Amino acid sequence: MESNQNTDDLNFFEELSAQEFLDVGKDKIAYIRQLVSKDVDAEEAFAIYGADGSQISVMDSYDTAIAAIRINDLYPVTLQ
Repeated sequence: MESNQNTDDLNFFEELSAQEFLDVGKDKIAYIRQLVSKDVDAEEAFAIYGADGSQISVMDSYDTAIAAIRINDLYPVTLQ
């Protein structure tokens, strides 16, 4: 029965238009990415992006970024 579920999941994604694919997770997922600065004295910063790639915010720590995402009922994902 599980293989049918996997096939159904794949079919769902294959049938999406380009815009529908871009919108998957749009209101559910937020990505965190550490900002890299060439300034040696720069403090760490972590940007939060929506699933569509738009920047939502910048936080001064990873933990603060995670907290901000969770407070807003989103699922955090880290980008390397």
